[in-house]
Amino acid sequence: MTSMIYPTTNPLAIEQLVLERGEGVYVYDSNGKRYLEGLAGLWCTSLGYGNEEIIQTAEEQMRKFTFCHLFGGKSHPSAMELAEKLATISPVDDARVFLGTSGSDANDTQIKNIRYYFNAIGKPEKRKIISRDKGYHGVTVASASLTGLSAMHAHFDLPVDALGILRTTCPHYYREGKPGESESEFSSRLADELETLILREDPNTIAAFIAEPVCGAGGVIVPPEGYFEKVQAILNKYDIFLWDDEVICGFGRLGSDFGATKLNMKPDLMSCAKALSSAYVPVSAAMVRGEIYEAMSEQAAEVGVYGHGYTYGGHPLGCAVAIKVLEIYERDNIFDHAQKMGDYFQPKLKEFAEHPLVGEVRGMGLIGALELVFDKDSKSPFSTNSVGSFCQKAAQEEGLIVRGLAGNNIALCPPLIINEEQIDELIEKLSVALDKTLDYAKTEK
Repeated sequence: MTSMIYPTTNPLAIEQLVLERGEGVYVYDSNGKRYLEGLAGLWCTSLGYGNEEIIQTAEEQMRKFTFCHLFGGKSHPSAMELAEKLATISPVDDARVFLGTSGSDANDTQIKNIRYYFNAIGKPEKRKIISRDKGYHGVTVASASLTGLSAMHAHFDLPVDALGILRTTCPHYYREGKPGESESEFSSRLADELETLILREDPNTIAAFIAEPVCGAGGVIVPPEGYFEKVQAILNKYDIFLWDDEVICGFGRLGSDFGATKLNMKPDLMSCAKALSSAYVPVSAAMVRGEIYEAMSEQAAEVGVYGHGYTYGGHPLGCAVAIKVLEIYERDNIFDHAQKMGDYFQPKLKEFAEHPLVGEVRGMGLIGALELVFDKDSKSPFSTNSVGSFCQKAAQEEGLIVRGLAGNNIALCPPLIINEEQIDELIEKLSVALDKTLDYAKTEK
């Protein structure tokens, strides 16, 4: 046991798996055992492990220029090139790009940008942000306040109310839909609930609505039919920004460039990280519409500085790697490959709906989840998360890494470079793990 404080980990269950190397879609532990990495690291290693082209790019950048900050008028070619590339491909109109190192800091930046903008246009009261139950947006003080998962809040005394964070229903049709209600009707009801919340709080006080295209850490929750179109109509009606958190869905995960493209979202702000560099080095981007930036820049010029920034934001290494990763995505048609593999993966995943433990199968593209339940007919959950934890360990024993999420959900998110044979391997190993879990679950309630 080391002296390390581990992130998002039970302190009584640390260092259970020590990984030492990776190649393609596989990783190897300290004993040499091979695992199919079924969660792409942490929803992020889109191009797999050991890509020599990326490694060479990183080495070349480190030999050429190890560091340059972006404060006080300084810049460097890699940061400028990355910002221009992201602005070109982003679904945000006339996008302006702020570079950081993580999805959490990107979302933290966006909260500050939103406040800066509305102060600049003389609407300082317009600062509340609507987030959703089960949404995940990071772990800084501000981004954790946006996150709608109780484990991320417990004991931290986060300033949710002080930051003006409001909460609305998660679009989880399986859990939140009413008997006899269609997906379209469910979407309409959630849109109506959103409008009721906005009117109760006063539209003039609400700045933005933040959403992942497909919820990740909340359980891989795919929105129901018509959801974002109906939500966007409400937001447009009351002049509220749609803030798109693409940290997990961006760069091919759903089989398209961005989740916004796949789900017909028209964002005013967008946050990216993870697959932006295929997780080879930390880098993130917080993007805003051009008109938002223009208002902010005028106010910043009066002050003499836009007083926000990180020492390592726009680090030459992160920018160079991200540029290369974006090049590989485009050159090798990775998003098209992800769509094809998603079309192969999703039907195979849906076959698990027949398993006695599986209440629901959810997914889109190359991301999915199984929700394990005590009783399929009533959708009754288990009283603890032990069944999901057991399944994660059982999969690991079979040489497959998955992630057990709260509510006994088993999440899957393999590297985008996975092929059909490897998907078959993933499904086979998961099947064995589920059968082992069924035997264990018979002793649980």
